[in-house]
Amino acid sequence: MTAAEAAGEQARHQHGGHRVINPAVLYVGTPVLLLASRNDDGGANLAPASSYWALGRMLALGLEADGHTLANLRERPQLTVNFPSPPLWPAVEQIADLTGKPEVPEAKAARYAYSADKFAAAGLTPQPSDLVDPPRVLECLLQLEAQVRRVTPGVTGDYAIVEAEVVRVHADSRIVRDGDHIDPLAWQPIVYSFRHYFGIGEPLGARGSAAPSPADRWAEEQEEPEGGDAACWLASICPECGAMREATGTCRRCGAA
Repeated sequence: MTAAEAAGEQARHQHGGHRVINPAVLYVGTPVLLLASRNDDGGANLAPASSYWALGRMLALGLEADGHTLANLRERPQLTVNFPSPPLWPAVEQIADLTGKPEVPEAKAARYAYSADKFAAAGLTPQPSDLVDPPRVLECLLQLEAQVRRVTPGVTGDYAIVEAEVVRVHADSRIVRDGDHIDPLAWQPIVYSFRHYFGIGEPLGARGSAAPSPADRWAEEQEEPEGGDAACWLASICPECGAMREATGTCRRCGAA
């Protein structure tokens, strides 16, 4: 071993160092989505996804080539993109191994099962959209209606990239402030990181000086002697069915007080 190699080995042991690894997935930290599309028979398909990014009004979605959602979008190029909040992660997991294809693809047969109504399987409620045919997810506080503009096959053939233009945004009034701004302290997505579900923790700061810093607001709220965290949504969770609801009043899904 050369002197340089020995020094590198010593530094690795002292500081942890880096290793060459081959992880099965590279979901470092992406939002969880619930994608709704329309089936051949007129029913709605609902599928979780997490390969996503946005630029302006355009979304890029990575979808499995043999998935039912992609097949639907090729035939009927409209969808809704719904962002579940952390309390809904069990609903996401409930349909993670279900497919809307009656004939389960051979590659998925060992793990997946067919479901004709994944809204019901997840315990979620379809809500009519304004400008596209597929429904939204009532329980999701942030919902996008989108029109598919292009589908590009992936390099390996195992996936495709769907580019969709957002034509309407729906946001629950509890997470909106100053007109059209989503309040990141009042709402947060589920983050999918290496096959684990997370919420967002303490804010670190905000990009640019034009917008108020969530970190500053968070620090101020911790100094309040009483009243709790304004971002706390636990009071808005129905204790009977787990749906999001107004802090007071009956649940829209199950009617519980």
